[in-house]
Amino acid sequence: MNKTLITTAAVVFFGVLASPEATAGDPGASVTPESTTVKWVTIDEAEKLTAKEPRKFFIDVYTDWCGWCKRMDANTFQVEDVAAYLNAYFYPIKLNAEGKNPITLGGRTYKFRPEYRSHELALNILSGQMSYPTIAYMDEKMQLITVVPGYQTPENLRPILVYIAQDYYKTMNWENFMQEWPKIIQAMNN
Repeated sequence: MNKTLITTAAVVFFGVLASPEATAGDPGASVTPESTTVKWVTIDEAEKLTAKEPRKFFIDVYTDWCGWCKRMDANTFQVEDVAAYLNAYFYPIKLNAEGKNPITLGGRTYKFRPEYRSHELALNILSGQMSYPTIAYMDEKMQLITVVPGYQTPENLRPILVYIAQDYYKTMNWENFMQEWPKIIQAMNN
């Protein structure tokens, strides 16, 4: 991934928008309204994209009737720094847990399960613990890292995104990471 884009996403992520002068000459590093809108892709698109450019998957598991899901769409995913970070480090995916269309992932096709009133992929990812919204994180090989249930404010989501995107989850537990969070932010801003 383009290092300037990563650096710009980190700067934007922490509320310091990059100036046009700082990103001049590198079109991939420009922070524009388009780059600060979450670029949702389908699971199929994400699978194809990660074959070319490996990234983790950010899967927003939602339902059409879920009020908290709609609030996250309006209050969390619309925040510019969150959107820019998601676009730079993840393939953001929306998964309707009650969607009726078959979905193929990793060579397996998942279908709607009427007896559970849920999509088989959502059932699989959430281990049957159907709660909305829930965010599932998968690595570049489409292996589940973790699921985080419940409404997430931008303030709550930011450290989780860094924890997963920067692979801190591989070397430290969440409690230790959160103790180090102020230092991590400072290091990212330097």
